[in-house]
Order: sequence, then structure tokens, then C-alpha cells
Amino acid sequence: MDATESSKLSDGIDAPLWMFWKRRRYVVVFMAFFGFFNVYSLRVNLSVAIVAMTENRTVEYPNGTIGYEQEFDWDSTTKGYILSSFFYGYIFTQLLGGYISNALGGNYVFGVGVGVTAALTLLTPLAAHGGFGWLIAVRALEGFFEGVTFPCIHAIWSKWAPPSERSRMASITFSGVFTGTVASMLLSGVLADTVGWESVFYILGGFGCVWFVAWMLIVKKSPETDPHITPKEKEFILATMQRSGSSASERIVHPWRGILTSTAVWALVVASFAENWGFYTLLTELPTFLKDTMHFELQTAGFLSALPYLVLGLLLSFAGYLADLCQIRGWLTTTQVRRYFNCGAFLGQTVFMLIGALVLRPGPTIACITIAVGGGAFAWCGFAVNHLDLSPASAGVLMGISNTFSTVAGILTPIVSGQLTAGGTENEWRTVFFIAAGIYLVGCVTYWFGASGELQPWSVEARAKEQTSHEPAPHVPAGMALEPKSHKP
Repeated sequence: MDATESSKLSDGIDAPLWMFWKRRRYVVVFMAFFGFFNVYSLRVNLSVAIVAMTENRTVEYPNGTIGYEQEFDWDSTTKGYILSSFFYGYIFTQLLGGYISNALGGNYVFGVGVGVTAALTLLTPLAAHGGFGWLIAVRALEGFFEGVTFPCIHAIWSKWAPPSERSRMASITFSGVFTGTVASMLLSGVLADTVGWESVFYILGGFGCVWFVAWMLIVKKSPETDPHITPKEKEFILATMQRSGSSASERIVHPWRGILTSTAVWALVVASFAENWGFYTLLTELPTFLKDTMHFELQTAGFLSALPYLVLGLLLSFAGYLADLCQIRGWLTTTQVRRYFNCGAFLGQTVFMLIGALVLRPGPTIACITIAVGGGAFAWCGFAVNHLDLSPASAGVLMGISNTFSTVAGILTPIVSGQLTAGGTENEWRTVFFIAAGIYLVGCVTYWFGASGELQPWSVEARAKEQTSHEPAPHVPAGMALEPKSHKP
């Protein structure tokens, strides 16, 4: 079943979609939105806090003289390793997250992943005072648990998201990433300046722990196990899932050979790496760039760092709605939606990153960065949802594969940027932006020629094998054996 056909079915609920509490699947979306809010607020808080942790502070000594001291004397290279340490653990649980979410239930694994990360965030100040080695260890452990979240969410949507609503549900959920980024950058700058950098980790970690309790109480594995869903909505979801190629089997056989040799899979992997290279470059380094090179105060740098992600978050829900509308109305095929949205965004990001780097003045550069990052909303309606098109049953594993490569980008960008910007000069930062623009362009070309929005043959074959393996064996009375059929010439 394609998006047009599934849209003709009804969930029997007489209420507009914005009344999310009327539909159980949108209650899951609402909770998942705040899950990703926590995922990124806990991830990016250090990008702002580390500026306060390492800035020169005016100190008056007992003899009356004035001096300057840093609470943590870390150079740009050390800070680069600290900022990338989150991804040391994050990379190891991408495939694991997709695999175990099918076995245990994506809702449980997602909840535990965010909840443990929140608890570890509360320990971050203690680790920092113990030394940067302890801080790196705690951040790597946070990454290990948070690494399951993206693969898990696709496992959840493979049970909850009708084809005609996939882009919308996923984009609303993923907008929590950017809302969390904005809130974390704004709040972290204010808290670090007024209360102290330690409060950044205590407040955001505490919010994550509260969310964990609510998630575990409210969200269920699938419509079949949710006691609060209406029978009509459950019937609607299950019918669209079955016809779209999703497997209802608890034991899913992943077609590894087909996955690893699929051009469409590798196209979305390259696109995911490209988007995340630019995303993580700015996510981890923008506060430092704005303060040290553009000479903004810490609170102003935090606000301006959040602006691109605010635009991205606002555009993402619109982009998701537009992507679904193009499919429902038959204006574009699923493949065309993924290709046009994704590659159009990448091309725009390439151009504006180049312009921002060449100009490198506060106003124009911030405007170009904001447009480049905001345009990524349309790319997320391409590669980030594409896993569900190719194979709903294996979408969690596909997300694990693509996010593993994205994590490599997360590891490398702070280290590369830290090495390239040791002097903090404008030409050094130009090089950082040029590299990001070049990688966007490679992602654009690769995805244009390799993308597909169709259910893949290897996914269909795997589903057929699952159904065959679950067919009951023929009943044979005691004392009798099945005779092979004779074949007469």
C-alpha cells in the first residue's frame, strides 16, 4: 500500500490532527518529541558550558593585584577531544540499538537510553573536577546509552506510523532534536553566566529523569499492547502496516546480504554522513567560533548559536507536512520526494556555507549559517525517513547502520576543527566551513543518483520467508508418516 491508498482509510476519530491527545499514535509522537528534546539538550549542553569552564576570569588576589585564571586550563585540541568523547561510546550502540529494539521493544530501549544518559549528566560536574580523563569517560558512557535512541525510534514507527503519515510523524519527532538544541544553548548560556556552569548539567539532567518516568508509564510497544487506544485507531494502524510491508512478527529476519549490497541503503548512508558532518561541526564549534573569532559575549554567543536550530525546528514540521502532502496528492512519488527534498537542501547548504565562509563577518555569516542549517529540515524529510520506505521491518537496523557513519562524523568534526583552529584566525575557520560545504556537495550528488523510496526486493523476500517460517506444520496422526508425492511421467 502506498501513501495515497492508506490515506483513504479512516481511524474513526472525529478530531483534527493538532488535537494529538485524541489519537494514541500522536501521544507517542508527543512523548518521542520530548525524548529527542532530552537527547540533544543532554548532548549539546557541554558545547556552551565548556566555554564558561575554560574562559579567563578576573581574580583579585590577597595582595590586591588583579589577575586572570581559568577553572580548567584546556587548549583547543583538548577541548576538541572532550567534545568528541560523547561519540566514542555512541558509535558502538547504533547497530545494537536497532537489533535489540526489535527483540525487546523500541519503547523500552529508547526510554532506558535517554534515562541513563540523564542520570549520567547529573554526574558530569563531579567528573570534570576529577580531571578531563574522568569527564571523557562519563561523556563516552553517556554516548553509549544514547546511541540506541535513533535506531529505536524507527523500530517504534515501524509499529505505529501509517505510510501516509510517516514524514509528518518522524519530522515532528525529530524537531525535538532542534528544540532541545535551542533550549539547551539558550539556557546553558544564561545558567553558566548567572548560577554557574554546574547548574547546566543538574537542571537538564533532572528534566531528563522526569521524562523517563513519564515515558515508561505512557508509551507501549505497539498498538496491540496499548490499553488506551481505540479499537478503530488500532484497526487503522494495523491495516496500513500490513499492507505497506511491515512485519507483525516478533522475530524479524534481517536480510543482511540485501542490505549491505543495496545502492539505496548506501546512498542514504552517505547523505546521513554529509548532513551530520555539517550539523556536528556547527553544533560543537559554533559557540567557540562566535565568542573567540566573532568576539560575542557568552550569553549572546549561546543565543546566536541556538538561532539556526530554532529555524530548523520550525521548518521541520512544515517540511514533513509538505512531503506527505506531495505523496498523498500524487504530485510526487515517494522516491521523488526523498530525492528532491534531500538534494535541494544539500545544494542550498553548500552554497550558503561557502558564502558565509567567504564573507566571514558577524551579520552576513550568521545569516548564511542560519539559512544553511534551517534548510536541513528538508533534507531530514529525505534520508532520515528513507529507512522506513526501503524496509519497515528492518528500519531500526538501517538507521543503526546510517547513524554509525554519522557518528564517525560526530567524532571527527570536533577533533578536525580543534586542530584546524588552534590560532582562532579567520582563515582557519574558513577552512572548516569549506570542508563542510564540500561534504554537503558530495552527499547531494550521491543521493541524487542512488536514492529510492520504494520497498526493496530484499525486504519483500525476507518478509515472505518470515511468513513461511511461521506457517503451522501439517497435522500428522500418530503412527502415520507423510508419503512423498509420486511424479508420473
